[in-house]
Amino acid sequence: MMLRRLVLLCALLLAVPLALPVAAHQQKIAISTVSANPRTDRLEVVHQVPVHDAEHALRAQGVKVADIVGSADSREAFARYVARRFLLEADGVPVGLEYVGSEITGGSLMVYLEAPAPAANATVRVNSQILTDVWARQENRVNLGSGTNVTTFIFTAGDGPREAPLTL
Repeated sequence: MMLRRLVLLCALLLAVPLALPVAAHQQKIAISTVSANPRTDRLEVVHQVPVHDAEHALRAQGVKVADIVGSADSREAFARYVARRFLLEADGVPVGLEYVGSEITGGSLMVYLEAPAPAANATVRVNSQILTDVWARQENRVNLGSGTNVTTFIFTAGDGPREAPLTL
């Protein structure tokens, strides 16, 4: 009886690493950070999306060869997709974000955007629907601010915009 339990425990422990790659594919979470950089007087937006999820979104839009890691064109196509799915307003005025670039960090695609910084303590309205058109269970976290003064919103499919002051 004891030997049978030991064999079962060893089998379970060996199976766990085999299951991890399957779980690592579709993470269904994106993290966006919106902060003002007082040194450059720019509003900086960084989106962090798992590479596999970004490629899946491009394929869902009809891109036949979505290669986020190997193709700058794929990364830029995903950045355009993000721009359509991410609402950002400052004091009721849409913020026109400019694409700065992207990079792969670990298993994530980082998309960098920026715009002129809004007035001090502007009210920022945001809604992140990135990948919610691909997966209904997608969760998007948006962090407004930096340092110890951060407001975090969590968005899922169909959620409306939320707002908070953005301290500079």
